[in-house]
Amino acid sequence: MNFEFIRVNPQAEAFVAIIELNRPKELNALNRQLMSEVMDALKALDGDDQVRVIILTGGERVFAAGADIKQMANATAMDMVNVDQFSTWDQIRKTKKPVIAAVSGFALGGGCELAMTCDMIIASETAKFGQPEIKIGTMPGAGGTQRLTRAVGKVMAMEMVLTGKFISAEEAWQAGLINRVVPVESLMDETLKLAREIARQSPVAVKLAKESVNNAFNSTLDEGLLFERKNFYLTFSSEDQKEGMSAFIEKRNPEFKGK
Repeated sequence: MNFEFIRVNPQAEAFVAIIELNRPKELNALNRQLMSEVMDALKALDGDDQVRVIILTGGERVFAAGADIKQMANATAMDMVNVDQFSTWDQIRKTKKPVIAAVSGFALGGGCELAMTCDMIIASETAKFGQPEIKIGTMPGAGGTQRLTRAVGKVMAMEMVLTGKFISAEEAWQAGLINRVVPVESLMDETLKLAREIARQSPVAVKLAKESVNNAFNSTLDEGLLFERKNFYLTFSSEDQKEGMSAFIEKRNPEFKGK
């Protein structure tokens, strides 16, 4: 996979792939080409049996400082509709395998939205999160008003969106936006540690469990419980479930094959 604005390592280690945003001079500003490349990489990795977990990062200096404003500054409303500005973002949400964001430095505007679209977020102590679109006369458009509110609650999301204020990694952790805060030099090690732990589990069960957790945001409790129950029953048609329970009874480590 050869790209201009991202780097992809499909086998960073066993069953773990890494996508790294790579527009350093522009602080990884998210133009349409970069997002299209991220979409293509995710689709390829999602279909690769040798990949069970995907890490998305921007490097130690910055995750993504926002959308590429130069690409949008003179656009009309119909221009935005016609280019379908956010269609590529839907692929992240549709990715069946777990996606972990490793965030260091700024994750602002589209960068914050990109991180929140992932399933989990590990942040370094230098990370800053924010939705500053209000300061340039617009508002979040890639899920910022929706995912941020679900993660941190109405009043904090309202303040961040209406003032454009940034929050630190520690504040993001306390608010429930991210999984944990780690030193900059430990960011990838800690993210890989989490990825390894997930990659050791049954790929079938992981996919169905991720689907069930995400469904909780789109359903009532009764609907969610029914969806969960059906996915739970479905795991019993997999070889991984038989292997996992046999290994438990036999007091050995399971060898999951994703079947």
